[in-house]
Amino acid sequence: MITDERFVAYINSLDAGNPAYLDELEAYAIKTQVPIIRKEMQSFMKTLLVMNKPKQILEVGTAIGFSALLMSEFTDGHITTIENYDKRIPIARDNFKKYHKEDQITLLEGDAMEVLKILDGPYDFIFMDAAKGQYIHYLPEIMRLLAPGGVLISDNVMQDGDIIESKYAVTRRDRTIHKRMREYLYTLKHHEELETSILTLGDGVAVSVRK
Repeated sequence: MITDERFVAYINSLDAGNPAYLDELEAYAIKTQVPIIRKEMQSFMKTLLVMNKPKQILEVGTAIGFSALLMSEFTDGHITTIENYDKRIPIARDNFKKYHKEDQITLLEGDAMEVLKILDGPYDFIFMDAAKGQYIHYLPEIMRLLAPGGVLISDNVMQDGDIIESKYAVTRRDRTIHKRMREYLYTLKHHEELETSILTLGDGVAVSVRK
């Protein structure tokens, strides 16, 4: 947790909430330990979608489909989402069918890097919520697909606060991800085609707009 839990709890308590089926899906995710976007990130996403009104959305990292379904409630745009984990793909497909979102949400199976290479775009809203150590590797393809004026949202960029620590202060198994995320954030902030703000919301989110 990056920010004071009391502030987060208070802000979350003010939220108007989601449709009942999303609450049920969120409860299922928590019960089965499937990571989904946090409450404060959900609220932020809703605001961004209503503000930007994207028509073509790309999501990297479907999991069980919660965030794609959430986005579908706040935009009439089409959502393309990518997932590589075999056990979660059928659950996501079932959820899209169950909640009658098959026409609005297209699920593509496979390694994100390989799938990104075959997409044409452009997309005016891209949500990155996949393997954090791969963000920096996805970025060239993301830039190819992101429309001028398009928004790139990169979630969980603070690694529970570890991002500000020396590499020697994080566990050895996390050092590669730590290094790559630092490189990713530096690249976002210094990319000549992007204007980026990094927020301590949830586990950290980077909001980038293509100039």
